[in-house]
Amino acid sequence: MADKEIPAVQAAAESRADPVIAEDLTKRFGEFTAVDRVSFRIHPGEVFGWLGPNGAGKTTTIRMLLGLIRPSAGKLSVLGYDPVTETKTMQAHVGYMSQLFTLYNDLTARENIRFYGKVYGLNRKALAQRQQEIIQMAGLEGREDMLTANLSGGWKQRLALGCAIVHNPRVIFLDEPTAGVDAISRREFWGLIYAMANKGTTILVTTHYMDEAELCQRVGFINQGRLVAAGTPDELKQTHMHGQVLEIDTPDPDRAVRLLKEAQTKGSLPFEEVALYGAQIHVVVPNAEEFRQPIRKLLEKENIQVSSLEWIMPTLEDVFISTVRESAEPGLQ
Repeated sequence: MADKEIPAVQAAAESRADPVIAEDLTKRFGEFTAVDRVSFRIHPGEVFGWLGPNGAGKTTTIRMLLGLIRPSAGKLSVLGYDPVTETKTMQAHVGYMSQLFTLYNDLTARENIRFYGKVYGLNRKALAQRQQEIIQMAGLEGREDMLTANLSGGWKQRLALGCAIVHNPRVIFLDEPTAGVDAISRREFWGLIYAMANKGTTILVTTHYMDEAELCQRVGFINQGRLVAAGTPDELKQTHMHGQVLEIDTPDPDRAVRLLKEAQTKGSLPFEEVALYGAQIHVVVPNAEEFRQPIRKLLEKENIQVSSLEWIMPTLEDVFISTVRESAEPGLQ
């Protein structure tokens, strides 16, 4: 997804208060600490990515922001409300959608929108207006009277988003909202996200798709409950990448990866990371110029053709893996 395909988001006015604030946010379940002294702010109209491995504390953070569970320590503010003591008032201005957002398959798209509008307390006039706006926003014209069960995954995803924002929330939490849908549907979904952000809606989104994370204005990395890095994608690439990335193009990538990992394990070539990225291999090394020729010789010695071997700028996924690995090392906890 090229950046130019996503509309530019309007700059937020400095005078507006940050809609989402977490200060030393902590959640313990018995002796297990799921979220450990996490602090961050999300600016008005910003798309903020919240990334981490499974079990890192992403969803627990969102549940606290929504007022669904109480923090063990720390402070929260969503639109100036305390999610713990002003839960219902706050939730009237907040939207939430997850991978498991519930749509009723035996209702039509229009009926699902109407149902959720009534849940949020919209009157008849407001609901009729929002219903039409959501159908247009989601591109559901001509499908509004289809049973939801008969919609494709991409159309269900758009409908779920529409139902989650039927009450015009000022802040939206999206927890893995594009999991399990095709790349074209994901691209279209992100178009909807930025259309909302351009109108001033503040959005926190978790995703495991790194091409989506690249589209966020700022990103926070959480690992083992701790915030280990935060900033724009470009800032993180400049300040949190440990080592340099060599990209290898070969017609036999699987065998090449096995060979490189064997060399890494034996210590003959001290790589920091070896992984497949699509059809290419990324090798993180201390110095790209020093390692380029030894890597080429290692592969060609085993009759593995090397079409290209270039030093490239790291992807956000490279930075993510590097940062999470370093934060997990002994002495860095």
